[in-house]
Amino acid sequence: MIGHTHSSTHPPLPPTTEDDRLDWLRLLRSRRVGPTTFWRLLAEHGSARAGLAALPAMAAAAGLSDYRICPEGVVQAELAAGRRVGAQLVRRGDPGYPPALCDLDDAPPLLWLHGRADLAARPAVALVGARNASSLGMRMARQLAEGLGAAGWLVVSGLARGIDAAAHEGALPTGTAALLGGGVDVIYPQENAGLFRRMAAEGLLLSEQPPGTEPQARHFPARNRLVSGMARVVVVVEAAPKSGTLITARCALDQGREVMAVPGHPFDGRAGGCNMLLRDGARLVRDAADVLEALEGMGTPAPAPAPVAERAPLVIPPAPPERRTLRETASLHARILARLGAAPVPEDEVIRDLGGRPAEISPVLTDLELEGRVERRPGGLLSLIR
Repeated sequence: MIGHTHSSTHPPLPPTTEDDRLDWLRLLRSRRVGPTTFWRLLAEHGSARAGLAALPAMAAAAGLSDYRICPEGVVQAELAAGRRVGAQLVRRGDPGYPPALCDLDDAPPLLWLHGRADLAARPAVALVGARNASSLGMRMARQLAEGLGAAGWLVVSGLARGIDAAAHEGALPTGTAALLGGGVDVIYPQENAGLFRRMAAEGLLLSEQPPGTEPQARHFPARNRLVSGMARVVVVVEAAPKSGTLITARCALDQGREVMAVPGHPFDGRAGGCNMLLRDGARLVRDAADVLEALEGMGTPAPAPAPVAERAPLVIPPAPPERRTLRETASLHARILARLGAAPVPEDEVIRDLGGRPAEISPVLTDLELEGRVERRPGGLLSLIR
């Protein structure tokens, strides 16, 4: 950021002309200008154009003699890229801008939206968790998302693999939104390509980054603050003690949002972060009813129940080859072990998550059992041997 920063009151209205809006985007895309500096410049100079005019002198005072503001051609190219992919640029104060984000001190001045912009106005709950999620954790995320969506809440998350993807899948029929670390047209991770396309058609994708931007590590902490910022409550389903999910939980607390967590087995590292949050005072979640009860206790009015959309037709994947290579077998072993933890999980749930047939997966489970890596429990349950 350029110069000092201090808190300021955000302007109550978005820019009123196309030239003003272009100035907003140029100011935001200028070097070393982030949301906090943007709002400070607007408060001090009265308009984005005046802020742009003041930037070179401010940069020189900060020791940057070669500072240049963002060229108009750069933002025109960004706007053209957005139009090509069918995305919409909204500014703070526009109808399509998520109202809850307006409360943030570092509210994004502009957001790119792709999909159902009407979803942005709905009150939201965030579901977040581990990328290397267990089968039990993904099942929990889906059930929470389905229950919250049926009660009328928008489910928001980050479209990462694991818990995020399961939450979006569960809430697609009723309404879900994803905050992205890259552009709204950039699929990441690739394994979520099908879900990404469905989200663009049936849900909502949002990003601070220009279209075409490949996600980078530095984008995700900023993205996490938007996941929590859009929500009234943040529910952590699975998280290691040191993980990006806990960054989202810390953002939520800093923003005055409620944090809730699903407990897990003490021997499962993916539950360590959740159990730590519970130890430190987070509210425990057993099902969607616990979250809805917490929202009522906060004096939050329940939204109208969401209409249930028709589910996409089930696509049955082609059967895998009868014989697997050693590499394919090792990959299947790794996928099975990643779905298991210390808490027992039904075998049929694991097979369903893997997208395979019982006749193909069961012998592999037996191999892992004989190797001493998987334990069978009464009632058709499986757990990981630590």
